[in-house]
Amino acid sequence: MKYIISSFILLICVSCSKELNFENQSFDKTTTIDCNEKCPRIQLDIPVAKNSGIIADSINKTVFTTVKSIIDFGDKPNNSNNYEQLATSFIQAYEKLKRDFPNDHFGWEAKIEGKIKYKSENILNIEIKHYSYTGGAHGYAGLRSLVFNPTTGKQITNEALFKNWNLFKVFAEAKFRAKYKISKDQPINSTGMFFEDDVFQVAQNLFFTDKGILLHYNPYEIASYADGSRDLLIKYEEANNYLITK
Repeated sequence: MKYIISSFILLICVSCSKELNFENQSFDKTTTIDCNEKCPRIQLDIPVAKNSGIIADSINKTVFTTVKSIIDFGDKPNNSNNYEQLATSFIQAYEKLKRDFPNDHFGWEAKIEGKIKYKSENILNIEIKHYSYTGGAHGYAGLRSLVFNPTTGKQITNEALFKNWNLFKVFAEAKFRAKYKISKDQPINSTGMFFEDDVFQVAQNLFFTDKGILLHYNPYEIASYADGSRDLLIKYEEANNYLITK
């Protein structure tokens, strides 16, 4: 009897030790070249999956690749393999530019913050909030959504979240037109939107929230920078008719 109880306790402990959880890791680097205040800087605060072996590895790889794509702006591919190297490469790129053009002033900056937006038995949603400035009239801020199957660590595409993607797209367009007061008998861009080919598209970034599915369009995706981002919340009472799971 003691053996059975001990084995049961051991099984529970092993199971708990392999439970998927996250720990945020931070990286902060600043240049020291010819700078006294508001020096070019990069800050990263990223949730890193722990304990679950290949599941955690799969999630971490996707998150890292996404963060890397946000920072990678050069002509040559960025060969960084971890966040420390990624932050260093950003500062090194600035310092090379400063050496090449010593009389110019550059106010480089990058800040990327990740968090667990939503978690259930079937869905894990990570939000990546980012801002970067590497010259020009203004910086660029946006949100990225990464949706995973928490039991496999594989990323889930937007289309795979819904029973019928085309039906959801038609429904979402009707909701979008209603919110932004675009008549159903007028082109989707008739009020100044920038949808490609004047055809409505579901946002690339879909977020699971406590209230419903949030369609988030970053600046420039469907409107000018001055108009900012665009959001559409579809409450679960309506979204559940289209979602496979949540």
